[in-house]
Amino acid sequence: MMPVRKFRSVQAMNQPVWRTPGDPALFRAIEVLWTAGMRTQGRRFPPGVHKYRSVEELDAQVQRWQQEHIERRRSGARASRP
Repeated sequence: MMPVRKFRSVQAMNQPVWRTPGDPALFRAIEVLWTAGMRTQGRRFPPGVHKYRSVEELDAQVQRWQQEHIERRRSGARASRP
């Protein structure tokens, strides 16, 4: 849920919200942002280290991963989560 903020002038609206390092609100903001990103985009490739014999083999695998990701998005299935 987004908090409602009131402004006294238009100039005050464009001021970025800065949080100090170590502030718990900063950690919550980062968590909300990352969670939203994972929900909307998801991971495009499986985690881990992958070895390939050539750059062409790597490119082919990346193309397959991208195609699978596109198909998952089109089907409406949620992307795999880490």
